[in-house]
Amino acid sequence: MTFSELQPRINRVNGVIDRLLDTDLTDIWMKGIKAVLSLLILTILTALTGGVVKTFLDIGLLLHAPVEIGLRQIIVDTLILLAVVEVFKTTVTYFSEGRVKVTFIVDTILVVMLTEIISLWFKEADQAKLVSLGAILLALGAIRVLAVRCSPAFGEGNGKGGSSGRPDN
Repeated sequence: MTFSELQPRINRVNGVIDRLLDTDLTDIWMKGIKAVLSLLILTILTALTGGVVKTFLDIGLLLHAPVEIGLRQIIVDTLILLAVVEVFKTTVTYFSEGRVKVTFIVDTILVVMLTEIISLWFKEADQAKLVSLGAILLALGAIRVLAVRCSPAFGEGNGKGGSSGRPDN
């Protein structure tokens, strides 16, 4: 094979290399992130379904244990499932918008903290622990209010909200 016969092949290889070098890797990384997030969403949905089935099965506690114990378990299970729903909302929002909303994260933490406080209350934990968790809960509530009022989606996009601090509908 002579050089003149190899020249078209060399040109094709050079063209492929040039296209590879011109490829924006950001698109590849974003596709990778979307694939991993899709697996995460599927995992969360599977866990949520399993949690709902377990909570439904916990209704049997009402027949075999005191009603108070059965209802406590169902309440705690339900609150944990609501926390998983908040994680799901956060993941789907990141998947669709490419950013995480602070309000969703704070909502998730609020639900988890409420679940913890209720669990400790049912176990009759000491007052100091409940008060400290309550203080954290109040601080998170304040953060939640500030996150909504200072959201960049409100006002002129400067993060300070509109004149009333409420979204324009």
